[in-house]
Amino acid sequence: MFRGHAEAKIDVKGRLKVPSVFLRPLQERYGPDIFTTSLRGDCAWIYPLRIWEQAEQRLARLPSTHRMRRKYEARVSYFGQQSRLDAQGRLIVPSRLRERAGIDGEVVIFGRPDRLEVWNLGRMESELEANPFTDEDQDELTRDLEALDENGDRDG
Repeated sequence: MFRGHAEAKIDVKGRLKVPSVFLRPLQERYGPDIFTTSLRGDCAWIYPLRIWEQAEQRLARLPSTHRMRRKYEARVSYFGQQSRLDAQGRLIVPSRLRERAGIDGEVVIFGRPDRLEVWNLGRMESELEANPFTDEDQDELTRDLEALDENGDRDG
């Protein structure tokens, strides 16, 4: 579980120094192996490799001919790269993904339950402005969570 956000920089070699707020739980819980990818190319998803492997196993339960499985796998493979954190807590963000998402220089990193997301700082600020979280969004989220509670499905 990763929480909050931190600003960071990607250097000219494409290396992201993972901020300590995320680095410590990443290393302590999961070790140095990671998988970096994206689905739409708008940001980088940084998964602990063990978490990514669990997602792959879940997806593999679908037939290999399943249309959405193939589409999903093609995209995450296109942008994806397995790597390790180096001794300084840095990782390489794949060049194709850096270019597509515009993530170089100043970036913002968000914690998600299963991954970190790396966004171009300006793009994220524009996204937040253009797509605010409304009262209707809150109501929909509340209804969905209540439905999960009623069905006893607390883990998704």
